[in-house]
Amino acid sequence: MLYVVLFVLCILLFIFGMTIIRIGLFNLSAKNLKTWLIKLTDTPMKGMLTGTFITALLQSSSAVMVITIGLISAKIMTFPQSIGIILGTNIGTTFKTELITFNIDLVLIPFAIIGALFILIPRRKIRSVGMLFLGIASVFTAMKGFEMLAGPLTSMALIHRFITGINGSILISLLTGAFITAIIQSSTAMTGIAMSFLTAGLLQLDAGIAIVLGANIGTCITAVIASIGGGRESRLAAFAHVWLNVVGVSLFIPLIPFLTENAPLLASSPNVQLAHISVIFNVVSSLVVLPVATKFGEMILFLHDRKPKGI
Repeated sequence: MLYVVLFVLCILLFIFGMTIIRIGLFNLSAKNLKTWLIKLTDTPMKGMLTGTFITALLQSSSAVMVITIGLISAKIMTFPQSIGIILGTNIGTTFKTELITFNIDLVLIPFAIIGALFILIPRRKIRSVGMLFLGIASVFTAMKGFEMLAGPLTSMALIHRFITGINGSILISLLTGAFITAIIQSSTAMTGIAMSFLTAGLLQLDAGIAIVLGANIGTCITAVIASIGGGRESRLAAFAHVWLNVVGVSLFIPLIPFLTENAPLLASSPNVQLAHISVIFNVVSSLVVLPVATKFGEMILFLHDRKPKGI
């Protein structure tokens, strides 16, 4: 039970780190974010590039979706403008997945100390930089915790059976990724957990890929919740986000054996292989939709904006 509690604390530390990184970056760039989102979304291509950049900057696709839905609710942005941003958020979120594969163990303590000291300084910019340092230290410390606890956790009978079940079923792996991500509200945390079990040799790569695909579906819950009460176009943007990920995952599921077999061509380490495959999934699924972004928007309107007859 102690290992389970410590694992949950690591998840909370990871989410805390990602949150204060996002707050720090937002504080440093808040004046420009909404302007970029509004002005640079008049075409799907511009919207995708803008969504990619801002998501990479804020380190959260969910945060960008919430901001976008908020702008749509306030009638500052329209649903068609959001299509490109939605495509971009899926690409931008892969930056943090790649980030957590780096080994920065030697600077974790200095980063934590610098971050804690900077946060105590009243000046907004210095305090925000302190959040970045402390957040990075928290995220990578949590990742080390995941790796250290992976072995002891799987020695517990219940968790061992669960991991075995995941390794034996793509469907269970997919549902696990979606369900846990929906609860913890962080696809990156879910990916980080999968990476740690891969590194420990306890999770098979095909199961890890399925978990990451499931995490892409689970992260959509944030946009759906944010759209509640936000009006017609906010709801459509949330549905577009869901459809993009559900269809993309459905198309990639048959490719899991191929990706698993050829993963060594991408990197030697399993956790880096998983990060690269996550990038491939998100980039390919967004680029496939980009040329037909207008039709994609029309499909969302057809499916979710039809009025009953007689109205």
